[in-house]
Amino acid sequence: MLTISNHDFQRFTSFIKERYGLDLSRKQHLIAGRLSSTITTLGFSNFSDYVDYIISSRDQKEIENMLNRLTTNYTFFMRESSHFDYFRSTVLPYLEQTKKERVLSIWSAGCSYGQEPYTLSMILKDYFGSKASSWDTRVLATDISQEALRFASRGEYDKDSLKDIPSNWMTKYFSPSTTPDMLMVKPEIRSNVIFKTFNLMDPIQFRLKFDVIFCRNVMIYFDLPTKLSLVNRFYNASNTGAYLFIGHSESIGNSTPYRYLMPAVYRKL
Repeated sequence: MLTISNHDFQRFTSFIKERYGLDLSRKQHLIAGRLSSTITTLGFSNFSDYVDYIISSRDQKEIENMLNRLTTNYTFFMRESSHFDYFRSTVLPYLEQTKKERVLSIWSAGCSYGQEPYTLSMILKDYFGSKASSWDTRVLATDISQEALRFASRGEYDKDSLKDIPSNWMTKYFSPSTTPDMLMVKPEIRSNVIFKTFNLMDPIQFRLKFDVIFCRNVMIYFDLPTKLSLVNRFYNASNTGAYLFIGHSESIGNSTPYRYLMPAVYRKL
């Protein structure tokens, strides 16, 4: 394993923090362990040359590869299912009553491999039923990783990853894949999700303000000032009455304009 000097570690983590919000200031050993093989594969003999390359070349493909190695894109269908129960039982009835134009604006921020936005889309189809065609329920799903988005847009998952979804969804919203032991998300669900590359450190300038934002298990890599800056931008990009869902293992402190409703659920009032 290659070693990284304190100077190169500082340069590297400062660049990652400034550009992508990730706080890796206590991850020196992790960085050395996860990137050593990548560095040698690229033909570098030391961390210093690699850090120079990352900072100066801004090679987006290699930066994405590096970010994927340093962060854990672990997710699955129905993760933290209490959020989805609340979304269906409380959030959707509120939106159905108040959105007279029948257009919903829902964002899965940091969508990883697509399980979250597809789950939301299936809940929306289930909730609105025969009325679904008269509503615009498209879900915006963003991530910084184009690799993750390519996987998500295919909508192909192994059967084991679907074990927590309602049993009737397996036939209602999935169809057999040509690959053994894999299932495909049906077209009507895939077409209800819009996948886009987006860096959460960038200004939030989408066409509509949001009614619901899911940003779960993304801010675990951010320090508190970065979290609060992002949460404030979420707040400004949301409609009055909008909901924010974060991961149960995350905390955004008390200095937020949102009102706390229940663990990991907030609202703009």
